Amino acid sequence: MSAPDRDDSIFSQLEAFGHKKVVYCSDPDTGLKAIIAIHDTTLGPALGGTRMWAYKTESDALQDVLRLSKSMTYKASIAGLNLGGGKAVIIGDSHRDKSEALLRKFGRFIKNLNGEFITAEDVGTNPRDMEYIRMETQHVMGVPESIGGSGDPSPITALGVFMGIKACVKELYGNDNLAGRSVIVQGIGHVGEKLVKLLRDENVKVYATDINEDSLGQIAKKYGAEAVSNSKIFEIDADIYAPCALGATINSETIKKLKCGIIAGSANNQLEDEIVDGRMLLEKGILFAPDYVINAGGIINCYSELMGFSKKRTMQLTENIYEATRNVLKLSKCENISTIEAANKIAEKRIADIKKVKSSY
Repeated sequence: MSAPDRDDSIFSQLEAFGHKKVVYCSDPDTGLKAIIAIHDTTLGPALGGTRMWAYKTESDALQDVLRLSKSMTYKASIAGLNLGGGKAVIIGDSHRDKSEALLRKFGRFIKNLNGEFITAEDVGTNPRDMEYIRMETQHVMGVPESIGGSGDPSPITALGVFMGIKACVKELYGNDNLAGRSVIVQGIGHVGEKLVKLLRDENVKVYATDINEDSLGQIAKKYGAEAVSNSKIFEIDADIYAPCALGATINSETIKKLKCGIIAGSANNQLEDEIVDGRMLLEKGILFAPDYVINAGGIINCYSELMGFSKKRTMQLTENIYEATRNVLKLSKCENISTIEAANKIAEKRIADIKKVKSSY
C-alpha cells in the first residue's frame, strides 16, 4: 500500500491504489472542503472515519485519504468483518474551522452516496460531530451512547492494540506476560492514553511522549509513566515501540535508530514505505505488528453498532485481534516475508474468495 508518485494524475493514483470512487465535496457557504474515498466494497459497504486536518496542500489530503481508505479495506477483511474500506478527510483546523453547519453539509454529501459509504469519528472529530452528521444521514456510526450509538471507540481500539502487543510478546519471548516489559507510547490522545492505562495495569514500564507537553505531564503523573521528549524516543532502549499519533514514523532513518524488539501501535500507515521499511524491519529482526491488524478495534466497534451486537460480542471480536496477529506473524515466519506482506496476503485472499462467491450469484 505504498503511495504512488505524487506527480501522477488523480486517475493514475486511483488506478495505482485500486479505488472504486473518490468524491470531492465543496460548499463555500460553510467553508467545507472534503474528500471521500471509497476503495473496495466487495465485502460490504465502505466504512471509515472522517479525519479533519489542516493539510498543507490538497494533494497531501488526497494522498492521505487514498492510503487510509485502502487500509480500511484490509483492516475490515483481516478482522473478518463484512465491510469494505473507505475514508473521508475534511481540510481545515478542527479547533477553528469546525461548525454544525459544515458537518451537516458534509452529512448531505454522505447521504447522496446512498449507503455506499458509512463514516465515523477519526482524528479531529468526535461523537458529537457524528451526531451533527446523523442529523442529515443515517450512514454514520459512533454517535453518542445517549442516542443509541456506540460512542467513543478509543477504549476498544486501545484494547485491540494491547492484544496485538501481547501476541507479539508471545511470539518473541514464548509467553505473553507483560509484567516488567517496557513500552514507548508515542502520542497520548484518546487511544494512547487508554493504552498507557492498560499497560500500567499490567505493571509495564511506560515511556510516554506527546507534542502537547501539558497533557503529557498530566497523563504521565496520572498513570505513573515516565514523560520523555519526542526527540529522545529513539534513544530509549525499550522492548516495544507503540506509535499512536500520525503515520510514517517508521522509515529508513528511524529504523536504524530503533533499539526495540517489537513495534505495535495504533497509528495508521506507520511505515513510510511498506516494501522497503517492511523488509528492513524483517532483516533487522524487529517484529512489526501491522497497524491495520491491531488497531481494528475502532472499526469493530462501529460494525457492532451497525449490526446491533452486544458489548460482550464487541469485546470478543476485539480480543480476536490476538489470534489475527499471531496468524500474520506465523505466515511471515513461514514464508520469510515481512509482516506487512503477510497481513496483505491474508486480507487480499479473503476479498478474492468472497468475490468468487458473489460472482456465482
